[in-house]
Amino acid sequence: MSERERPRFSRVLLKISGEAFAGGSNSVDVNTTHAMAAQIADVSRDGVSVAIVVGGGNIWRGKVHEEAGMDRATADYMGMLATVINALALQDALERMGVASRVQTAIAMHQIAEPYIRRRAIRHLEKGRIVIFAAGTGNPYFTTDTTAALRAVEVEAEAILKATKVDGIYSADPKKDPLATRFDRLDYMDVLQLGLEVMDSTSMALCMDNSLPVIVFDMAVPGNIRRVIWGDAIGTYVGRQTAPAGARSV
Repeated sequence: MSERERPRFSRVLLKISGEAFAGGSNSVDVNTTHAMAAQIADVSRDGVSVAIVVGGGNIWRGKVHEEAGMDRATADYMGMLATVINALALQDALERMGVASRVQTAIAMHQIAEPYIRRRAIRHLEKGRIVIFAAGTGNPYFTTDTTAALRAVEVEAEAILKATKVDGIYSADPKKDPLATRFDRLDYMDVLQLGLEVMDSTSMALCMDNSLPVIVFDMAVPGNIRRVIWGDAIGTYVGRQTAPAGARSV
C-alpha cells in the first residue's frame, strides 16, 4: 500500500450534531441519515476505527426550555435522551448496509443499548465495529462537544472530526459578514482567546491538554469524511502550531 493509500488517521472520533440528522425536517430524516451512514461505512470498510458522538438538537434544545424557566438539569437530561434516538437511527442505517455497530449510553438503557464501558468500547473498535456514544457524559451541564473530547481521549482516537454545515472555522459568520475569513489552521489557544464558536471551552481545553487535534469540515459534501481521514487539506485543523495561524478571505 502506498503512502497515498494509507489513511492519515487509523482511529477517529466523529462528532455529529443533532441538526445533521434533520435534513429538511424537525426530527430524523431517513435519507439524510442514510447518506451520513454511507460515508461512515465507506471508511470503516477500509479498516479505519470509527467512534461517533451524536448530538440531539434536532429533537430537543435544552437551552430554549431553560430560558423559558425549565430546570437546567432536567432540560439537559432530556437532551441526553434525544441523542439516544439519533444514535439508534444511525445504528439502524449502518447495519442495513451490513456494517456492525454498537450503541453505548452513559445512562443505562439495557433494553436498547450497552452501557458505556471504556474497555468494551475499545474492544468493539478493535474488532472493526463502529461505536456510537449517546446520552452525553451522563451528567447535566456538559455538552456533547465535551463528550466528544472525553470519549476521544478514552478510546485513544487520533483526532476528532467535527462535522458541520460549513467548510471550516471562520472569523465571523460568513452568511452575515462578507469580510469573514476562513482559517486553515489554528492553535487551541487561538480558538479560546478569539472566542471562536468551534467547541465549548471545556472540550477545547481537554483536547489541548491531551494534544488531540480537531478538524472542522463540511460533511454535507459526499466523500468528505474519507478526504479528512486520508489527509486532504479540507476544513480547518486545530492543534498545536509552530507558526502563526493562517486565514484566508472568502
